[in-house]
Amino acid sequence: MRRTIVLLIAAVIIAALSAQAQATLITRGTDTLGNKLIYDTDLNITWYDYTNAPASWQNQMAWASGLTVTFNGTIYDDWRLPSTVDGLAVYGYDGTTTVGYNITSSEMGHLFYTELGNNGWLDTSGKIQNSMGLLNTGDFVHLTSSFYWSGTTYSAGTYDAWGFDTPVGAHGVGGKFYNFSALAVRPGDVAAVPEPGTVLLFGLGLVGLAARTMMSKRRRG
Repeated sequence: MRRTIVLLIAAVIIAALSAQAQATLITRGTDTLGNKLIYDTDLNITWYDYTNAPASWQNQMAWASGLTVTFNGTIYDDWRLPSTVDGLAVYGYDGTTTVGYNITSSEMGHLFYTELGNNGWLDTSGKIQNSMGLLNTGDFVHLTSSFYWSGTTYSAGTYDAWGFDTPVGAHGVGGKFYNFSALAVRPGDVAAVPEPGTVLLFGLGLVGLAARTMMSKRRRG
């Protein structure tokens, strides 16, 4: 009976750790203002769940770089706007271009399509999709249906910058003087957590120790 219990405990630990290893967006908690910090294990970045009111690109850049977030007693001040892969503006819908739909090479595109599982206006074959836009926001509370600035300047026209349009799931370029929304992101995780493999070995070690202890008691009995 005891051996069965130990095996069940081991199975639960392994299942829990497997679920954690497969998760890509993990809510770490809220800051002192009540806004969530959400970690993306794919890109190793942390999103700040707060949408800054529409403003010019320069003002949004200044907002992100000047942002200070207090979380679990630590102040994080290394925030920035999401990055986008720069290149000549080429429109498409198969995910291989710089402008258009199904593009996941940017941090906003990765969040919209890969992490949250939303659809763009066009699928990868160019057909209009009935279910599209920011329908799934996951654990985000303040992610809105609007155009968001990225922190990447459009090198072919330095008066422009890249952005992402969540209502239709499209990458695009806009003049830096336009007033668009902004999300902040920072590199790395805000939670000091051990690697899944380390946790797994530790958990299995505890189970093994418990099993040996039970067997030793049974022999003495």
